[in-house]
Amino acid sequence: MEKILISACLIGQPVRYDGTAKPVRNTWVKRWHRQGRLIPFCPEVAGGFAIPRLPAEIEPDADALAVLQGHGRVLDVEGNDVTHGFVAGAKATLSAAQTAGCSHAILMNGSPSCGMGFIYSGHFDGERRGGIGVTTALLQDYGIRVWPQNRIEALAAHLGAL
Repeated sequence: MEKILISACLIGQPVRYDGTAKPVRNTWVKRWHRQGRLIPFCPEVAGGFAIPRLPAEIEPDADALAVLQGHGRVLDVEGNDVTHGFVAGAKATLSAAQTAGCSHAILMNGSPSCGMGFIYSGHFDGERRGGIGVTTALLQDYGIRVWPQNRIEALAAHLGAL
């Protein structure tokens, strides 16, 4: 039975930057959890960040690939460079996924770590831009397919077709 990495906040763990969770109410997630298929993980906690922590965003002129290549930064709302923690968390997440044999992950959209489809602008203004998070980029580079929390039904259909 294939394991699925999932953002810990999506199964109710209060690990987000503001100390909250964003649990999804989905029958597939409940079923997979009961079956022991889910591997909950928070890249930011694994990267050494506290709970709560200052909000962080990928700088406006960069993307996740630039961050991983050392050409872009992740900054917190006070302007501190927190790139190292985001890269370390992405690497720890990849290691956890590989160790568990995960070929799929469900991650929290919008996050500078887990974003899949959109991240925030980098100006801390609440505006979104297209893009992915640092962890998402690294997982994808290693062949792990990432699904945002609003596409769980599509993941279930994909897994059913395998």
